[in-house]
Amino acid sequence: MNRTYLSILAMAMIILVSCVSKKKFVAIQNDLKTCNEQLGKCGESLNDYMNRLQTCETDKQALQKDVTNAQQRNTDLQAQLDDCKMQRDKQMNQVGDLTVLTKGANDNMKATLEALAKKEQYIHLLQAAKSKTDSLNLALTANLKSNLAQGLEDKDVTIQIDKTVVMINLSDKMLFKSGSANLTPKATEVLGKIATIINERPDLDVMVEGYTDNVPIKTDCLKDNWDLSTKRSTSVIRVLQTTYKIDPNRLIAAGRGEYNTLASNDTAEGRSMNRRTRIIIMPKLNEFYDLLDPTKVPK
Repeated sequence: MNRTYLSILAMAMIILVSCVSKKKFVAIQNDLKTCNEQLGKCGESLNDYMNRLQTCETDKQALQKDVTNAQQRNTDLQAQLDDCKMQRDKQMNQVGDLTVLTKGANDNMKATLEALAKKEQYIHLLQAAKSKTDSLNLALTANLKSNLAQGLEDKDVTIQIDKTVVMINLSDKMLFKSGSANLTPKATEVLGKIATIINERPDLDVMVEGYTDNVPIKTDCLKDNWDLSTKRSTSVIRVLQTTYKIDPNRLIAAGRGEYNTLASNDTAEGRSMNRRTRIIIMPKLNEFYDLLDPTKVPK
């Protein structure tokens, strides 16, 4: 009887203990679940704080960079300020030097300004002279073309303006017989037209230049092309002086020989172009040189 009771009691005790342990186990499991949930939230919070910390570090680095840049700018500005002070001091010294200029220095400055004024006046004089010469040359060219156009072929005569002079190129065949310095009747007529214009301009000098081709020539009267070109220019000069009464003091004769060509002497056409007489109408040389003399500038 006692043994049976004890067995029942033991079994009851076992069952009771088993029930209590199961409840605790469930409670512990619930606590564990709660702890895990809290641990997860703590991890999320930790990640958030870590991100904030990283952002703060980035902001700190940016601020440090800005501070460094500001310090560099401040250094540069200080250097500029020091340079400005140095320039100011230098200019102040220069101003101080200027205030002690001697009377001799002032006189030199005055003389320099007067010289510049005279030079400017001289330049204006040259410009006015050139403008006047250009106008006269244009009028002279128009007059010559009008007078020479009648009865002449364009290839026999050309008129050009070169700086301060008018140049009339006359073909060899129109003025002279082949290999000779004797003028043709046609030449005398043409020179008469040119002489009329020259006589209307007593303030101009006239240079006559003779040119030949490179074909050698030697006769009883002519030694070479230099001789032929010179004799041809003097033949024209004599007609202008004796026939058309141009003052010989205004006339200049020049022989250029076979040089200063207009075209190649390798062809008949080129040689024909090179055989020519050039009449140059230009300002009187003495007046031209006076124009270039600064001491003769009008006051």
